[in-house]
Amino acid sequence: MSDLISTGFLTPPTVLIVASLLAVWWSVWHPRLGIATAIVTSSLLYLAATPAVATRMLQAVEVRPALQPDFSAAQAIVVLGGGVHAGDGGPVPDTLGTGSLERVVFAARAYRLLHLKVAVAGAGLPGRTSEAALMKSVLEGDFNVPVTWVEDQSRSTWENAVDTAKPLKPAGITTVVLVTHAWHMKRALWSFELAGLHAVPWPAPITYDEPRRFDDYLPSIAALEDSYRALHEVIGLAYYGFRHSGP
Repeated sequence: MSDLISTGFLTPPTVLIVASLLAVWWSVWHPRLGIATAIVTSSLLYLAATPAVATRMLQAVEVRPALQPDFSAAQAIVVLGGGVHAGDGGPVPDTLGTGSLERVVFAARAYRLLHLKVAVAGAGLPGRTSEAALMKSVLEGDFNVPVTWVEDQSRSTWENAVDTAKPLKPAGITTVVLVTHAWHMKRALWSFELAGLHAVPWPAPITYDEPRRFDDYLPSIAALEDSYRALHEVIGLAYYGFRHSGP
């Protein structure tokens, strides 16, 4: 079922746009209920697209970095993939997306400070270069950071954790520094802890600003993307809790 309906469908703008269109058609047969539903869904879409609302949603999911994080027990650094730009199959190769590149920069900083072995995790599209392989290439080629473990089969945060734990735990590693974005960190920490690896978050910057201007109450594409990220994490964490925390 999860292959048929993704969390992307359940979050704005998709679910609200689809609901609004269905409500318009519904109003042909049930005018009052259809129009009322269309008003509600379009209003929710407007709210989700305002920076003021998106900010509050991100605050609920982002992990704020500690003022003085303690990495003394850490034994390895784990970097999670954040997307790939697919090449054309010819002279333009697959490259890391913006999210993955930011995480690679965070990882390079972590390595310079901690000098721990590095693991990269993330699959790719079928038949294409994996996120993990691309991150390894950039870390070693552009940042001179050696990568010890490459986990290139996982397609979700849960699989990132479970599949990364397989080579790390036999090596005696129980505590890792986890590198990802602040909005993704809560779900990632939960997954790694349940997979048997204590995870210490690398200080990723928060991505929201407090609303201060009139423009913060007007819709924008950037705010809609932030709302999508926040709700994606909420739904994902709820699903993980239901799917993976049972006996």
